[in-house]
Amino acid sequence: MGEIELTELINKIKSRRIELGLSYQDLANLTGISKSTLQRYETGYIKKVPINQIEVLAKALQINPGYLMGWKDMSTSSQGWYLDPETAKAAQEMYDKHRVLFDASRKLKPESIKEVEKFIEYQLAKENHENEDD
Repeated sequence: MGEIELTELINKIKSRRIELGLSYQDLANLTGISKSTLQRYETGYIKKVPINQIEVLAKALQINPGYLMGWKDMSTSSQGWYLDPETAKAAQEMYDKHRVLFDASRKLKPESIKEVEKFIEYQLAKENHENEDD
């Protein structure tokens, strides 16, 4: 696995973990992979992620292993991962809607991400209220 592929894998794992609201400890509990190993994967300190751990991570992150490896896009992988097509569609819509935010928030501190989330919720509530008045 080259440097670019490793970076993409790391970004996918981290983005999906954050998207699901999982801490390192939560993911460790789901996968059986130690919290420190997961942190080292996401920081790139560990340069090789064993293939069997890719599968375990994908299952815990509720995505297809092929997506993590770069073989499939999210829409393809979610259709294959989720048992119910409606759930797959909802997951894809959520991913598409928030992908830009997750990419942009990569370097933010957790408290900054929470502030962005509050602002978005405020804006949505404000727009919903304005639409009700129309």
